[in-house]
Amino acid sequence: MATHKSTTYWAVTAVGGLVIALNASQAIAQQDQQGQDDGRLETITVEGNRLYEMLPSEVTQGYSVDAATVGTKTPASLRDIPQSVSVVTRDAIEDQNFDTLDQMAKRTPGMRVLPNDSGRSSIYSRGYEYNEYNIDGLPAPMTSITGSVPNLAAFDRVEVMRGPSGLFNSTSEMGGIINLVRKRPTEEFQGHVTGRYGSWDQNYVESDISGPINSDGSVRGRMVIANDDSNGFADYNENTNQTFYGALDIDLDEDTMLSLAYLRQHRDITPSNGVPSDSDGNLLDFSRSTFFGADWNDFNSQSNDWIAELTHRFDNGGYGRIAARYSNRSADYKYAYTFSGVDANNESSMVALGGKVKQETVSADASYSQPFDTFGNVSEFVVGTDYKRYETEMGQGVARLGTINVNTYSADQFDEPDIDYTRTNNRTTLEEYGLYSKLTFRPIQPLALIAGGRVSAYQQNLSNYLDDSSDSRSDDAKFTPYAGAVLDLNNDHSLYASYSEVFIPQSDSIDQNGQLLKPREGEQYEVGIKGSYFNGDLNARVSVFRMYDDNAAATPANGDTSYSVAVGKRRIQGGELELTGSITDQWDVIFGYTYLDTEVEDGDMPVAFMLMPHNMANLWTQYGFEGGMLDGFHFGGGITAMSDFHTSTAPSVEAPGYAVVDAMVGYDFTSHIKGQLNFNNIFDKTYYERVGSTSTFNMVGAPSNVVASLRYDF
Repeated sequence: MATHKSTTYWAVTAVGGLVIALNASQAIAQQDQQGQDDGRLETITVEGNRLYEMLPSEVTQGYSVDAATVGTKTPASLRDIPQSVSVVTRDAIEDQNFDTLDQMAKRTPGMRVLPNDSGRSSIYSRGYEYNEYNIDGLPAPMTSITGSVPNLAAFDRVEVMRGPSGLFNSTSEMGGIINLVRKRPTEEFQGHVTGRYGSWDQNYVESDISGPINSDGSVRGRMVIANDDSNGFADYNENTNQTFYGALDIDLDEDTMLSLAYLRQHRDITPSNGVPSDSDGNLLDFSRSTFFGADWNDFNSQSNDWIAELTHRFDNGGYGRIAARYSNRSADYKYAYTFSGVDANNESSMVALGGKVKQETVSADASYSQPFDTFGNVSEFVVGTDYKRYETEMGQGVARLGTINVNTYSADQFDEPDIDYTRTNNRTTLEEYGLYSKLTFRPIQPLALIAGGRVSAYQQNLSNYLDDSSDSRSDDAKFTPYAGAVLDLNNDHSLYASYSEVFIPQSDSIDQNGQLLKPREGEQYEVGIKGSYFNGDLNARVSVFRMYDDNAAATPANGDTSYSVAVGKRRIQGGELELTGSITDQWDVIFGYTYLDTEVEDGDMPVAFMLMPHNMANLWTQYGFEGGMLDGFHFGGGITAMSDFHTSTAPSVEAPGYAVVDAMVGYDFTSHIKGQLNFNNIFDKTYYERVGSTSTFNMVGAPSNVVASLRYDF
């Protein structure tokens, strides 16, 4: 990791925010005695980007890592990526018992979750939902309706970029990119078994085995199996998540590796969609166990991912990669929920929603990066091409069930209805080809100038089975620019600035003639200061940003909601503060504060904007004792807080801000066995995590609960 100390020469470079750290003491940059005397480098030898060799976070441990690849295509230290990036390590995931990505996002600085059942939540940043997640840089869609928010058992760490990154993912949402880095097979045999049990029959079992398969270690394998189950704190609510992951790494020669992986995730849920407010939007004093669903509520989904990757290190320091990911997902669901506010007679209406989703996606990427000498410093370029194709078939229908009295309602009050898919029944496809290139030019050692561009060709199709209509939209040469700069102010701090763009095809919005609207277009300006302390173990960031979003679908002036017009203009701005990593070998910390201000200059106010608090803060820290009476103990605690938020529709439903406190106590019985107790919401705070409308999606936060875990490493 680059420390930027004057006694050690580090030449820092990046392509896509990539920084190559070159240490003279490691013979990457060679100096002779004459060069040292006059303060100039006479010779520099480029050997490649050492960050390709970075160890996984399960090995390095703690809450910090050397680098990230999200939004950069090649690994770069966090300090040298000119955008806001966070990395959640394996230790941070396990210390806080995160099993799914949405659980993790609730406790991650700068992220906002509109919660539902685990794996079915919506994850936001800077006012926009993450609509994809990458596995090692390969994207696939992520939506709450398909239950495709991933489990975390198969992943070493999670990399989060906030704000658009159109250079490598031009048709993604403005919120940013989430990249999940797979657990890789290890050269030595290792494994562990983890078990947990807690309130509401929360239980979790995981086995993880890895090591060489053949005698010379050129073929290595890993297998992870996990089952997560909870009855939930609401009556009838149940949630089961299952994961199977298998991977092979095969050394074809000393410089070439083939990696193959298969990931299967399954969900079986009895959904709960929250509680209604009264007809005026006032939240009611329901018990937190209240369930306004039916005993036949059901949601089942599964996803399968196949991944192949071929990498090669060239003698000239270049690095080549070809990778592909194929995914298929399916979901079937039918559940009841309230459909109106509670009136003066304590009555509300009930409906049932039924649906199915089938989805096939392909993504592929081929890239080559090459460092080179410029003025005695190291610059680098990356060139590549990528492809993705998303095809989704979706059908939905609604059945009205009747009226209930909220004080006497029973989950067996209504029989399960048959539902026809008359609300939605269509097929959408998005296909995109892209050519990209990025150059990081370092004219002097402290300064990196970054510029890049992407040319995309996309085809968007919509087939509506309800009226046999269809439409398409395409562009053969959509250009997306990118620019950034990183200036090392001193040994510990860097100033950065960046400009990025993105465009978003609107596959679910049509105009008055039934044709797809033109894509939304977004851009972001961001500046900030990043710090790296204690030899890179602790990273800090202070940033401010402004984003613009044009052509958003909006209701026409005549109020007709059967079609949309692309006139929406939005401005989002804010600031963030983040501190993540290890203060000492025993003391880890994650802290973040986010301020967000949104304004709609034209068009409709998006519902999500009003659900974004102006202020959010997260803190988690843990300390492990070594020696003395507390030897082997680990103590941790954290606070999650946000200011008030409300819906945008009238009558508005408002929720007050809240702060929830969690704690953890762990003990290492031996070097192989450790136990842990996690206490969540220790003061039993009653609060709403989310509001949706007078009828539904008003979600109560979990009451006080405790989970005990035991892990055995072998």
